[in-house]
Amino acid sequence: MPARSQPTARQVRLGAELRKLRDAAGMTAREVAGLLGTSSAQMSQIEAGNAGVSEERLRRLAAHCACADRELIDALATMVTDRTRGWWEEFQGVLPPAFLDLSELEHHASFRRDVEIIHVPGLLQTEDYARAVFSYLPPGLPEGELEARVAHRMGRRVIFERAAPVKYEAVIHEAALRIRVGDRRASRAQLDQILTLSEGEGVTVRVVPFDTDGFAGAGSAMVYAGGPVPRLDTVVRDAPHGTAFLDAESQLDRFRALFHKLEAASLDPGKSRDFIHRMTKEW
Repeated sequence: MPARSQPTARQVRLGAELRKLRDAAGMTAREVAGLLGTSSAQMSQIEAGNAGVSEERLRRLAAHCACADRELIDALATMVTDRTRGWWEEFQGVLPPAFLDLSELEHHASFRRDVEIIHVPGLLQTEDYARAVFSYLPPGLPEGELEARVAHRMGRRVIFERAAPVKYEAVIHEAALRIRVGDRRASRAQLDQILTLSEGEGVTVRVVPFDTDGFAGAGSAMVYAGGPVPRLDTVVRDAPHGTAFLDAESQLDRFRALFHKLEAASLDPGKSRDFIHRMTKEW
């Protein structure tokens, strides 16, 4: 089987988890390759996400590495056997791979948590808001890609609309709600959109007001996606050089604690809705 030219973030994550199993057992890639009846080069491709692995080989690897975490191995087996071709694949070759990786991550997530300080979370944005955000990028996107980005962002809301919606929590700073990304009409429509979506099943929105004392979390924006087991959670952060997918245990622990700290600094959902409703009167 030829190597993948560009593995997805999910495929890279699977390979990384297999490497963690091997490292935890103190085994070399050569040793594992011998046990699985493959080559060291092929094992390196598998661990890099550039090649697939069968469920049978995955379970043999887990047995040889003495991994007793049955839930983790079953979750990895699902990642191996899942052949989902999602709606986001229509944007392949049109949008940067990170856009598609995020959609795939959301599709498989057991829950989603967002923290945003200066922008409304993407899953809550209106078309006008998203278009204004993408239009602001210099030197300007071609019209076709601009509209594709907007359509993709709107399509991501399918996780709220399916039979078993993904549980979603967002902590939004008042700054994000007050920055006029578009015009006054678009700003009012964006606040109305947040109120409407917050009435949906499993959607919780909290606001951190400007007058909250001791808030020093201006750089705390994050997307936190829950995996089938906590070890397979993922944090996504935007950076000047691109989008980063973080999954080290220490990183996950840090961002779990950070989310709960920000949650504690915010208004409860009922008061947050009242807060946003009052803001709509100002527009």
